[in-house]
Amino acid sequence: MTTSRPPLPPFDLEGALAKVQAAEDAWNTRDPRTVALAYTEDCQWRNRDLFITGREEIIEFLTAKWERELDYVLRKSLWGFRENRMAVRFQYEWHDTSGQWFRSYGNELWQFDEHGFMSRREASINDVAIGKSDRRYFGRRPDDERGAGHDIPLQ
Repeated sequence: MTTSRPPLPPFDLEGALAKVQAAEDAWNTRDPRTVALAYTEDCQWRNRDLFITGREEIIEFLTAKWERELDYVLRKSLWGFRENRMAVRFQYEWHDTSGQWFRSYGNELWQFDEHGFMSRREASINDVAIGKSDRRYFGRRPDDERGAGHDIPLQ
């Protein structure tokens, strides 16, 4: 097992932006085991109305999520940071088995341990039905849209 996951807290702007981009990249793999490696073994989550504890529950949750939320594509944006905590905005698009597309809007609060693993994640999320023609995310973020200055639009 990796003993640290840089960048480590306390975060500076460059480290915070790198952490957010790494999270976006991992979630866009839609691989629950890859995503779970960013969290402590006993990480605590609140995701909408669910409370999840530990990597194994995270893997179970994400497996079920991506069986429901098809062709999931995510964008994350740093909102703010201090020491070992971050606030992140995100949007993701997906469709259900009937073909209805959604854009999900949310905010996350993250807390990291001294080794750079996330120990707490709180996510508030709202889903809005959209038409297929309203989609704006079609895969991994292009290299020229990474880093500072590439926020996600509000609507």
